[in-house]
Formats: sequence, structure tokens, C-alpha cells
Amino acid sequence: MIESVIFTAIQDIVFFALFVGIAIFFGFAFFRIYKGQPVFMKRASMATEKGFYKAMGVSPREEMTAKKYAFSVLLFSLFGLILMMAILMGQAFLFMNPEQIGGMSWHLAFNTAASFITNTNWQAYSGETQASYLSQMLCMTVQNFLSGAVGIAVLFALVRGFTRKECKTVGNFWADLTRITLFMLPVCFIGALVLVSQGVPQTMKGAVTYVSLEGETSKLYLGPAAGQIIIKQLFTNGGGFWGVNSAYPFENPTPFANLLETLSLVVIPGGLCFTFGRAVLDKKQGVVLFKAMSFIFFACLIVCTTFEYLFSQFPQSVSGIGNMEGKEVRFGIGGSSLWAVATTSVSNGSVNAMHDSFTSIGGMIPMFLMMLGEIVYGGVGCGLYGMIAFAILTVFIAGLMVGRTPEYIGKKIGAFDMKMVCLVILTPVLCLLLGTASTVLLEEAPEWLTNSGAHGFSEILYAFASMANNNGSAFAGFSANTVWTNVVGGVVMLLVRFIPMTATLFLAGSLGRKKIVPQSDGTLSTSNSMFVGLLIAVIIIIGALSFFPALALGPIAEFVG
Repeated sequence: MIESVIFTAIQDIVFFALFVGIAIFFGFAFFRIYKGQPVFMKRASMATEKGFYKAMGVSPREEMTAKKYAFSVLLFSLFGLILMMAILMGQAFLFMNPEQIGGMSWHLAFNTAASFITNTNWQAYSGETQASYLSQMLCMTVQNFLSGAVGIAVLFALVRGFTRKECKTVGNFWADLTRITLFMLPVCFIGALVLVSQGVPQTMKGAVTYVSLEGETSKLYLGPAAGQIIIKQLFTNGGGFWGVNSAYPFENPTPFANLLETLSLVVIPGGLCFTFGRAVLDKKQGVVLFKAMSFIFFACLIVCTTFEYLFSQFPQSVSGIGNMEGKEVRFGIGGSSLWAVATTSVSNGSVNAMHDSFTSIGGMIPMFLMMLGEIVYGGVGCGLYGMIAFAILTVFIAGLMVGRTPEYIGKKIGAFDMKMVCLVILTPVLCLLLGTASTVLLEEAPEWLTNSGAHGFSEILYAFASMANNNGSAFAGFSANTVWTNVVGGVVMLLVRFIPMTATLFLAGSLGRKKIVPQSDGTLSTSNSMFVGLLIAVIIIIGALSFFPALALGPIAEFVG
């Protein structure tokens, strides 16, 4: 086991080094996009961009107020929700359906559409048997691009609130959405080709029949997968072309593919911290947020990996290497733990191991990361504006302690700003706890669970932690495809996406209308190690106060029981 632990430590260090290097590149790229500048191929990019504006009938120079920006986001998302539901319910009568898959029920179509437009990609269905190729491409792949772009666009609007003074506008949603999407298209095209080179399918052929080693006839599901897999990872969507996600050998076939996909989970959310620092003309502000995120990330990674190595339902003389239940041998405990922590620290939710088979505390760590609001490193855009909300809350609390008006990056924080911050932070908390409590009270709830007792409660708690924080991963023991879970879960996903998003835009509008206040001797520094510590403390305290009772009933009770 010692050799495995050493290898895991080296693997994690190499991973983080690669992550930081790639994140800095994406941070610079998105800073250029924020400024309205092409990242590469200037003439071609600008010509393509102008063509899209002409087709949409919008002017990129026409600025929007926070209210108009929010209305555009909501209208665009509503259109995507309705269109996606229609396609999923009618997919049996559409083309590109080699497996003759029938249409989804209205409640499953609603849940799936809500899931993908909110960047959650919660799957109450199995992609290879319940979604046609046309649905995978027109619905899932398209929304993997657009829902992620919407999150980054809202972040851009918030950043403009900090950088502008006495200004009523926060940018143009359609311009932000177009520029982000056009940048990601060639990036994902190259990434898809790399995955194809590793053995990930990109074909319109149907399933292939084969005879297994046990002598049984089975199906090997193929499809246009590589193009969807790369964007779902980069834009922290999660979900999967196949039901078992990246544990499926053809979605994640080689060690290099596993490394590429694991890095893809975090590089853009991490990179946006550096974008933020450049945009506010103080790189230290972005570095501070990145440090706070990284500290929590590594603390959770160490705890999760340690418990998976040291605890197992089998005697050490039998397993010899810790808890391998539910994990792919080719990834091992180290690779599985790293992915589990990475996918729940961002709002991704794809898996390369079954989280339901983790140890009680090892499985609690991914759950707790989601409960924090997935701000470490969070979903693309939404993770960072969630962390900025925590930073504003930290400044506000510190200001109360010393009797000074709170300021953050040159803007005084007032009562309206704090109301918006509370909506960003508390909406997921309330939806998570209310969704879990109402489901537990149902008489039929035990029938949806594989396990009883504390672990059964953990399965429900994990499901609503996932849906209420735009993640999408699950403890596989919970049968999610029910009318109750599909409808309630869909509503929860919509609420926790668009209430904080709207609040963030109104916060951006409020900040943009204010003057920029010069720093003084009484200004709390938000770019030093002390602030990193304060920020981490506030995040952990909020998380502990909100969720410790629920965790005590689930994974903690299972561990001590």
C-alpha cells in the first residue's frame, strides 16, 4: 500500500502543477474575451462574430442594464427549456435514432431539460438507452456549450460592476454569449480529436453486439460521443453520453484520457480567478480567491483519499489496498478520489467511480463540497461569482467587527448588496434542505433506495445536494426516475440556478452605479494571507452551521455506527 500512496501523492502534485499552468492560459484567454478581443485568428474571429450579430439582429455596442441583462438570460434559458422538452418527448419520431428509442415521459423530459439548461446535467435517465443521437447532439451537446457560456457571461457582468463607476449598464448578454461560445468551439474541436485518438467513439453507427467472457450476448453502445464529452468536462456540465459516465471504458479509455478529462474539470473555473484579477486591475485579488479555493480543495482531497485507503468493508488481508469497491482497477483509489473531489468541487458531476461505494467519510467529502455551493473551484462563472459573494460577506462581517463601512475592490457594500449576497448563498442551502426533508417524509421513499438507515438517508441527501448545487453526480443507490424526484428536482435546479444568477446581476448593477472609493488606512486588505484565512473560515462556518445536523444523520452516523 505504501507504494500506492506515494504514487497517489506524486499524481496529485503533478495534476495540480498542470492545472495551474493551463488555468493561467484560460484566465488570459477569457480576459481577452471579457474585453471584447479575439483570442486567436483575429480577422476570422471578428468576421464570424459579426455574422452572428447580424443573424441575431443585435448590436454588441448596445449596453444593457442589470434588469435587461437578467431578462435576456431568463428568456434565453426558457426558450432552451421548452425546445429541449419538445425534442426529448418527440425523439421517437425524429431522425438519428438507430436504437429506436422512444420519447421521454413529460416529467423525465422536464427534469432533463431543466438539468441541462442549468449546467447541472443530473441524469435520471441512461443516455445510451433513453436518448437518441439527435437528442444527444441538439439538446445535450448544445446546452453543454450554452449553459456554461451563460454562467461566464453573468460573471463578466459582475466584474463590470466592480470596474465601472457611476454607470447604469453591465454589458451586452448576446455579445458575451457569442464571444464565449465562438472561443470554445475550436478548443472543443481540438479536444474531441484528442479523445478520438485515445479511442473515444465519434460515430453515427448503432450498438455493436458481442459475446462476453461469460458467454452472454451483450451490446456495446457507440455514438457521437467525443464531441459531447470534451465540452461537458470543460464547461463543468457533467452527466454523460453513457449512464456510467467516465467509468465507461469507451468514454475514458486510457490513462492519458483520464488525465485530460480530470484536468478539463477544473481548468476554466480555476482560470477565471486569474481573469477576475486582471479585469479589476489587481491580480492579487484573483490569486487570493484561487488560494482559498485550493486550500479547501487539497484539504478535502487528503481526507477523501485517506479514508479510501485506510477503511474498507473487507479485511486488509483480503483487499490489501483499501476500499476498491465501485472503483475501476485501472484508476485505483488515488485516481478515483482525485476525480471525485474535482468533479464535486466544480459543478461537473461526471464520475469515474461509483460514489455510493465510497467509505462513509470518503463519500461525505464530495457531498460537503457540493453543499458549500460548489465554489471550489465551482461551475464556469457561477462558481466564481459564488466565491465573490462569500468574499463580500467576509468583508461585511469584518467591517462589523471593527465598526467600519465594508468595502470590496473599491466599492462600498450597502444593505441592498448584502441582500443579493444572501440570495446567492442561501438559496441553494434552503432548496437542498427542504428538498431532502420533503422527500424523506414520503411513504414511498424507502422503495427508491438500495440501502436503509444512515446510508439510505445519505443517498437522498446526496441527490438533493447535487441538484441544489448544479452538480449532477449521485449515489447510485437512489432511484431518481420518479414523478416526485423529476418534478421537485427540476424545480430545485431551476431555482438554485436563476435566483442566485439574477441576484448576481442586480448586485452587478448596484456596484456599477457606485463611485470607486480610494483605499485608506481603514480599508480592510483583501489581497493578503489574513483575508484568505478569514474567507476560508466564513465558508466553513456557513457550511458547518447549515449542514452539520444533516451530515450527522447520514455519513457521520454511518461512520460511528
